[in-house]
Amino acid sequence: MQRIFYFLLFLALGWACNTPAADDVEAISSTEHQDQPLQINNPIIKDQFTADPAALVYNDTVFLYAGHDEAETDFHFYKMNEWLVFSSTDMVNWQRYPVPLKVADFEWSSGDAWAAEVIEKDGKFYWYVTVSHATIEGKAIGVAVADSPTGPFKDALGKALISNDMTKATDISWDDIDPTVFIDDNGQAYLFWGNTVCYYAKLKDNMIELDGPIETIELPNFTEAPWIHKRGDWYYLSYAYQFPEKTAYAMSRSITGPWEFKGIINELAGNCNTNHQAIIEYKGTPYFIYHTGGIQPFGGSFRRSVCIDYLYYNADSTLKRVVMTSEGIQK
Repeated sequence: MQRIFYFLLFLALGWACNTPAADDVEAISSTEHQDQPLQINNPIIKDQFTADPAALVYNDTVFLYAGHDEAETDFHFYKMNEWLVFSSTDMVNWQRYPVPLKVADFEWSSGDAWAAEVIEKDGKFYWYVTVSHATIEGKAIGVAVADSPTGPFKDALGKALISNDMTKATDISWDDIDPTVFIDDNGQAYLFWGNTVCYYAKLKDNMIELDGPIETIELPNFTEAPWIHKRGDWYYLSYAYQFPEKTAYAMSRSITGPWEFKGIINELAGNCNTNHQAIIEYKGTPYFIYHTGGIQPFGGSFRRSVCIDYLYYNADSTLKRVVMTSEGIQK
């Protein structure tokens, strides 16, 4: 009886929202989907394990940047030595490029090609990356630069931009990870990063030096993976929430806050402990890019794969829950 009640309620709500009637739905299904094979577009890269996605829209093209999971089995820990880049003009078909950046390109690092993001400014492309520092205990953030979104990239500083001895809000050695960068409407660039604590700082115009003190943001159950995007007058700060990780978000009228927590937008990613997102708008459509352990039977927490689904906004500018699908984006 309870299932029948909810089914009738669903039909009533559909009528109230001007959704198609049952006969119309049947007609649509029979005319549009009959004899059509199911298109499985997630994960979007199926011959490599890809993780920690970031995306850049440049010259009407989406450039996707990801870490390369290379663990021999999913029972091993992270094995990541390089970052990858792909491009698309339809969000379905992706072109692969030669490896643009490796941990070995940072002589001061000792390993671990963890989460990273690329941004363009004045015709140059800056790639902020997470690595392990060779001489200072803990994780660190470096920056590479290139003249093309596909590289090749080279170390822009010859040293870390952020190292563990610069951040004291927590005692852990892995709080300097997952950099994300955002250039505000006035041209001021900001770097956000962190684990258990969300840090941010201004960047100088050269994009490779801090311009002021390192600040912190109070967010409920902040784990890692901050991402900043803006739509209209609203700034959105999404991040990995708890562990295993969901994705939550906060909103503000200013990039420096105050931030108002709004809730969860993406649930646990199945058989993957982490949840790392990128949010972009391309040709007028918002997209939510994330990773799961979706390549089966071999995927998992240390052999991840990038997926893409649509992102929707409510009338009050808050975000709807993301629906993770196998179909993904359709042409």
